[in-house]
Amino acid sequence: MNAHPAGVVKRSIVIAGHSTSVSLEEAFWQALRDIAAARGCPVARLVVEIDQTRAGENLSSAIRVFVLNEALKRGQAAPE
Repeated sequence: MNAHPAGVVKRSIVIAGHSTSVSLEEAFWQALRDIAAARGCPVARLVVEIDQTRAGENLSSAIRVFVLNEALKRGQAAPE
């Protein structure tokens, strides 16, 4: 894991029984954890939902767009 707060952090997530790596900046991981907590679900479940609705973009990009859209819905700034 990258210890730099703005650095990209790679984590493994199981989707449909297969392990996949997702690389996101720590700010996006934190925002994803916050969204999952607000919904009362694990991050992995939220990532599965994002994976099922993405339209061709890679999973990391789909997660970033999802987090941005959630922030915009709540009237928050995008992660720095």
